[in-house]
Amino acid sequence: MIALLSGLLASKSPIALIVDVQGVGYEVAVPLSTLDRLPEVGSQVTLHIHTHVREDALQLYGFGTRAEKHLFLLLIGVAGIGPKLALGVLSGIAARDLIAAIRGGKIERLRSIPGIGSKTAGRLVLELKDKLAASSNLADLADGGDIADATAPADTIPTADQAREDLRSALVNLGYSRALVCRAVEQIAEATPGDATLSDQIKAALKILGRVY
Repeated sequence: MIALLSGLLASKSPIALIVDVQGVGYEVAVPLSTLDRLPEVGSQVTLHIHTHVREDALQLYGFGTRAEKHLFLLLIGVAGIGPKLALGVLSGIAARDLIAAIRGGKIERLRSIPGIGSKTAGRLVLELKDKLAASSNLADLADGGDIADATAPADTIPTADQAREDLRSALVNLGYSRALVCRAVEQIAEATPGDATLSDQIKAALKILGRVY
């Protein structure tokens, strides 16, 4: 069971990272909160890992802090929430806002998260409210200190076409149909400023897709 990876960041995209650990490349899916804080390609990085084993695949999910990983594990322990949806939840709302919404029983706030309906929102409150209130493993959610050089800039600036394709790929990877994604991306291209980051565009698209679902 892989619980921690420390190595060189070989590549990064909204779909997945590749971390080179002594010549072996590990593909890791991460939420936007972790992606935003990654250093440039070629830098040293350490990720807290959840290893998800299925009959047909072994998938790695990575997080910049232990607290974020702990929250992810709580999410996938809720009926109806798998790893991909849990990753989407952490990409669609700040961790502290998610915790506050669950602790406060704010069903409507939870329903605004892409992929979360009324029943799932109710289960989140029912199953996690007490666990979050009692948890001592979430204190470093605001730190982001487990990723070295968190504010380092990206090593390259993508072209407009590449940025749109990265945006489409990220949203499809979160489980949305390509047809819906393409329409959302067109809306984002018209509504967001030219200097908007990929993370900003993904968050804006998730809001649009949340209204569609």
